[in-house]
Amino acid sequence: MASLSKAKRLVIKIGSALLVDRDTGDLRSGWLKALAEDVAKAKGRGQDVILVSSGSIALGRGALNLPNTPLALEQSQAAAAVGQIRLARAYEEALAPHGISAAQVLVTLEDSQDRRRYLNSRATLEQLLHFGVVPIVNENDTVATDEIRYGDNDRLAAQVAVTVGADLVVLLSDVDGLYSANPHEDPTATRYDTVNKITPAMEAAAGDAGSGLSKGGMKTKLLAARTATASGASLVITHGAAMNPLSALENGANATWFTAQDDPKAARKRWIAAMKPQGTLTLDAGAAKALGQGKSLLPAGVTAVQGAFGRGDPVVINDADGATLGHGLARYSAQEAQQIMGRKSSEIEAVLGYPGRAALVHRDDMVL
Repeated sequence: MASLSKAKRLVIKIGSALLVDRDTGDLRSGWLKALAEDVAKAKGRGQDVILVSSGSIALGRGALNLPNTPLALEQSQAAAAVGQIRLARAYEEALAPHGISAAQVLVTLEDSQDRRRYLNSRATLEQLLHFGVVPIVNENDTVATDEIRYGDNDRLAAQVAVTVGADLVVLLSDVDGLYSANPHEDPTATRYDTVNKITPAMEAAAGDAGSGLSKGGMKTKLLAARTATASGASLVITHGAAMNPLSALENGANATWFTAQDDPKAARKRWIAAMKPQGTLTLDAGAAKALGQGKSLLPAGVTAVQGAFGRGDPVVINDADGATLGHGLARYSAQEAQQIMGRKSSEIEAVLGYPGRAALVHRDDMVL
């Protein structure tokens, strides 16, 4: 069974109702300070941590003295613009005493649906984690309209987990798990400790959002669980209102654990292998040998480029005899690849006129 302490990469979702006092609209600074302690503990044992945090609209609503009633789109976007500054500063101040830097990452649904934006988001998040930074991810409410929205941060957290290959998603919520029925209405409702497969009965029993500040109900959490587990990440729903909620989860707090259906890397490899190739890269013997040793494909080892592919498109990787070595996602377009093939990575800027990535296909985007 998955556990928080054994995960290598965590995505933690924080709901608005936990972060912002519903009556006053003020930040629950004591709770956030305690959460930062938990994050520092996870970082201290070598785990990568990404926080997907609601709260910008709720904080902006309080700052602008807007009522706790549904807001018009332009009011929500204005509140988000005001609140996002406060939200980012709050995380920065909470993490700084632990020597941890925070980064703000704002996304929309389009960023995961468009392959180029997806790769840019992934590259940025990977680099931030490499630097030891804790990214604070939120939906870009100031520009997102219904057709380009996730609409809730449960599903956004699951998508972030897919993007970065996380092995655990923690949904800190105002409920302590998935129940057989609404526990507020049915005293016989029981909580599922572990879910290996989401059933139609579970989906039928899932309710809508129960908080005036939050957008995600149990239905969105089940959708998030489907996305996360299919990509190789476990997901857990637990009550987050107590101080140090991650420590509480480690110590056996009530929760529902959804088991991963696969390993994150294996799931990603199958996804790449199943995509229809848009082009072909032919390698020399040295590059083919390097791939077999687990290295990325550098431009210097490419002898031919075929097809009309863009950055992020899938390509076939062949050896000098035309035998297929594997598949991967190109980090350059076909035109760029033709310009830099056979060149050293240090020459890319001089050839293209701008600094590029060293690898033509990174090993994380490749299946052999």
